[in-house]
Amino acid sequence: MNLANQYCHFFDDDEFVETDRPGFRRRVLTGDNLQLCFWRIAGGAKGSYLHKHDEHEQLGIIVRGALDFLIDDDSDNTERQVIGENQVYLAPAGVWHGDSLFVGDDELNECWILDIFSPPRDEFRQDPQSTSTKRITTNG
Repeated sequence: MNLANQYCHFFDDDEFVETDRPGFRRRVLTGDNLQLCFWRIAGGAKGSYLHKHDEHEQLGIIVRGALDFLIDDDSDNTERQVIGENQVYLAPAGVWHGDSLFVGDDELNECWILDIFSPPRDEFRQDPQSTSTKRITTNG
């Protein structure tokens, strides 16, 4: 698919890059004040540890499959949450989340998550597949 300009993106399968965690692929789009990380994670994959972001808000939308994870202000809380397709989680700055179990869908055995970060995370800006939406101008 050929897109009209640099502000429109199509998530073709070959645009996702493998990460250092087995079963995790992602595509990152970064703007001035927010960032989208589209995860395609194999069902049953492991590699998400309990963590928090002190300077970033994170909003996640489950598109395929399900996410079984911990999320709470208290890192000692062990009550797991399970959210499925078309459900959303919000991890404000400082909220613990992770220790995730990724449940694949029936068609692809993948869990698809759209994670939105504000402000953008610098380590994802360095992603080789990351696309910046900043306009490029030329003289002439």
